[in-house]
Amino acid sequence: MTTVILVVMCVVVGALELYAGKQSRDQANAFTRRIDELNDQVTKQNNVLVTVGEQLTAELSRVKQDVLPALDNRLRQNTGQVEELAGLVHQADDYLRTQAGRLHELEQQRITLAALRRKLGEVETSVRAVTRAHGESAAGKVDAALDRLTELERGGAEILELQRTLTRTLEDVEDVVAELLQFTEGELDDTVTAALTGRPRAHGDAVTATGRLWTRDDQLEDILQEMYERCVRASRLNVRFRTAEGADGPAPGAPERRRYFLGGHASEDLAGSFSALLISTGADLPHNGVHEPRRGLARVEPGVPSGVEPVRPPEDEAALKSLLRTLSECSGAVAQIGPLMAVRTRDELLCAVLTAAQSLELESDEVFWDPAAATVRLRRLPSHQLWDLTGWASP
Repeated sequence: MTTVILVVMCVVVGALELYAGKQSRDQANAFTRRIDELNDQVTKQNNVLVTVGEQLTAELSRVKQDVLPALDNRLRQNTGQVEELAGLVHQADDYLRTQAGRLHELEQQRITLAALRRKLGEVETSVRAVTRAHGESAAGKVDAALDRLTELERGGAEILELQRTLTRTLEDVEDVVAELLQFTEGELDDTVTAALTGRPRAHGDAVTATGRLWTRDDQLEDILQEMYERCVRASRLNVRFRTAEGADGPAPGAPERRRYFLGGHASEDLAGSFSALLISTGADLPHNGVHEPRRGLARVEPGVPSGVEPVRPPEDEAALKSLLRTLSECSGAVAQIGPLMAVRTRDELLCAVLTAAQSLELESDEVFWDPAAATVRLRRLPSHQLWDLTGWASP
């Protein structure tokens, strides 16, 4: 009996050992499989990282070979231009200081001449009182001296006027150089930013439209320029650069032809806005001598119920009307802001919204600076592009 029990116990112990061995082998196999799976995942991730690293290395090589040399050359060129412009500004500043010193000297000479003239007048009075016998010859000499002094004084006044004209011209040149320097610096900053960030250039900093302004009335020139630039700002445009010269070049006394280079919106985007403004302005035209309220396509101010007149017009509409009112006071003027062109003759005030091809045609024919010729050309445009505001401008 004892033997049987021992045998059974040995069998049980053997079975338990076999079961424990099997469990150990299964766990070892599972652990081995898990290790293999982790090795496979690590290998795949390592391969992905290697591929990404190779791509990054290739991209960095391309940037070093292509982008950076081109950017460095562009920076050097623009830096040279900026330095040249800065040198011109310094030269103009030195010249202005020199001319200011010369003007001061001429003023002192004029004062001295005036004092000398007064002194000679006193001498003339004394000589005539003492030497009446030789009065005629002395008076003739004194008169000749006074005439000579008058000529010298007149020559000094002419020189002063020429110096003032030269100073104004140099100040205009300095303003142009300063605007050109600012424009170049803006272009350089925009180019560097676009190259470093990979983003397209900012649309508002580029020149997207042109403008022109001319009038034959000198008294209204400053006011018209102020109203024109106010209308440009109200149209959400900014003046990037401007030039001014006479009809035959920078001739003194000639009406200035002002050209503007504008940024902020493209000419195609401005056409719709200006058309809406002109439709709104044309709605104020008198009918049978009576101003009627706006109808049809007139703009409605946001936030104001339909049929209720707003307290004040929008800023762009008010600015455009101010410009047109100032143009109506001129005997001849031309104003252009992108696609918008306004022409004033002695009898008419016309506005038009031009296409790019029409603007190019008028520019090639040099019509922009001739109100009479521009009026004839604008009359040929389709009716939906032309607004006759002569009645609107009449009191």
